[in-house]
Amino acid sequence: MNLSEFDDAYEDVERVRGAMVATQVSEIMVRDPLVIDADATVVAAVNAMNEHHTGCVLVQKHGKLAGIFTERDALRKVLFREGNASWKVDAVMTRNPETLPPTASVAYALNKMSVDGYRHIPITDHQGKAIGVVSIKDIVNFVVEFFPESILNLPGDPDKAITSTEGGA
Repeated sequence: MNLSEFDDAYEDVERVRGAMVATQVSEIMVRDPLVIDADATVVAAVNAMNEHHTGCVLVQKHGKLAGIFTERDALRKVLFREGNASWKVDAVMTRNPETLPPTASVAYALNKMSVDGYRHIPITDHQGKAIGVVSIKDIVNFVVEFFPESILNLPGDPDKAITSTEGGA
């Protein structure tokens, strides 16, 4: 039996959909969470984010997640404000952020991100302790793994027309 391109594409979609529903977010978290105390300064939080090349830090009080401080928080609440160098991150973080358990599916995390406009979702254990973060980048990397040849063989110039699924020039 010969499969058409449509049949191949349908199988790919079903394979990705199935993996997104079956895969838990704990399987795609690529690093331990960057956690700071609520009394740390905004400068310390931004420096930590820069040093670790990440877009957020999780903020804890008494060992439990209290908030999340993201690049968006820095841009919207801190940048160009007087006296911001001494501000505590507690004053500008997003309090009580939406969280997911490590058993949540990748599909559920993607839905939360899409519907609510998040780029990072903290992952917490049943006691509320931060154990990870799932970012939109983690999910994109997860999906790209299903199409490595198609993605990696794309031409380097986005203005260059793609003439086949093999990519390259």
